[in-house]
Amino acid sequence: MTRREREDLPAPQRSQARAGPLQGGRLTGDGRWIVVDGRRWRAADPSLPDDVRARLLSHLGAARSAVRTATDPAEVRAARDRVQLAKTGLGERGPAWWDQDDDARRARWEAALEALGG
Repeated sequence: MTRREREDLPAPQRSQARAGPLQGGRLTGDGRWIVVDGRRWRAADPSLPDDVRARLLSHLGAARSAVRTATDPAEVRAARDRVQLAKTGLGERGPAWWDQDDDARRARWEAALEALGG
């Protein structure tokens, strides 16, 4: 996806387009999925406040880095658990964000941030 194409997207989709390995994908019409090379991935919850999204993405990046640099199985497991927490907080894993009410969605990302240490 070119910079110009990203600038033409509404803000939540634009930030999702920059959010990791799914760059270059396209958002489905319902906004629930990103399609990359014919594979469908769940999109992050568009109702996430920008500061919350940024914190969860920061945790996700740090956890992914820790997975790559871990030297023993316990470190790998702990790092992968942190990836899972961050992706759940973003709404990319766990219960589908579109099936949750606003309170459940907020509880999901608040629980993830608390477990990740803020």
